[in-house]
Amino acid sequence: MTASAPETPPSDYRILVPREWFHVDLTQDRWRGQLKTYVDREFAGSRTASDVSRNVWVSLRNMVEKGLARGALEFFLCTEVPGGAGLEPASLLISWPPVRRGAAPTAEEFASVFSERKGPGCDVDVIDMPAGRTVRIRTVTTIDYHVRIPGEAGFLHLAFSIPLSGTESPMGNLCDAMAHSLRWVPGR
Repeated sequence: MTASAPETPPSDYRILVPREWFHVDLTQDRWRGQLKTYVDREFAGSRTASDVSRNVWVSLRNMVEKGLARGALEFFLCTEVPGGAGLEPASLLISWPPVRRGAAPTAEEFASVFSERKGPGCDVDVIDMPAGRTVRIRTVTTIDYHVRIPGEAGFLHLAFSIPLSGTESPMGNLCDAMAHSLRWVPGR
């Protein structure tokens, strides 16, 4: 019996996101300006009070700052309602929380941690996606995918928030399709 060769960690990932989703690169210092551009664009020509746009800006900024503390890389936003200024957009926050190489648990071990903490209306399961074993956590308005990175490099976290239509909707189905489009770029 021969030992299997260890997996090589990927050099990057690719994920398909619809063109109309606004992209904010969190690896650059200019993310605040990009986020402000999104909010300004969404509220342009709207009769919504300026404090509403400010509240949306603050909410999104806080979400990003919290994500950055956990290894956030990219943030995507999509307004679900045309002309829906003032409403919280659907979003995808992609993070790679730091994990010491080789210390990442299996997807099943990781899922058991979430299963112990889950509340009512929260489903935790382990699924196979093209990118690998994945812990999926679904609530009424969120879907989180923790995709195991080859080479025991941890988990890539895809955090979808769908506050208006919820996860059991066409937008929820789109988010699921986006997650399933995730692919790894081979490492060298």
